[in-house]
Amino acid sequence: MTTANVEVRSHGNTVEILLTGEIDLSNSDVVKEKVFASIDNHLLAVTIDLAGLSYIDSAGLRILFALAERLRLLQTTCTVIAPPGTPTRRVLEMSGMAAVAQVKP
Repeated sequence: MTTANVEVRSHGNTVEILLTGEIDLSNSDVVKEKVFASIDNHLLAVTIDLAGLSYIDSAGLRILFALAERLRLLQTTCTVIAPPGTPTRRVLEMSGMAAVAQVKP
């Protein structure tokens, strides 16, 4: 089983979620549970930092797309941080993540 870490940093009405390690089918349910537990109806913005993520497969992408849709319904800004040139950034670009969330830098 692969390992993924979820760290949540609350800053008033914003939340920063740092995902590190690897996200795949074997751990995606646990990651999704932790990520969604950090979201409430009163947030103005959520940032998902993937800079420390070394691998993400389609199960991980489903988490990100589901989160982006939930935040859209809550009228909460969603920003995904993925450094250019990393495998994670390439996966996000190929998946069309930029259509549902702001992808930086």
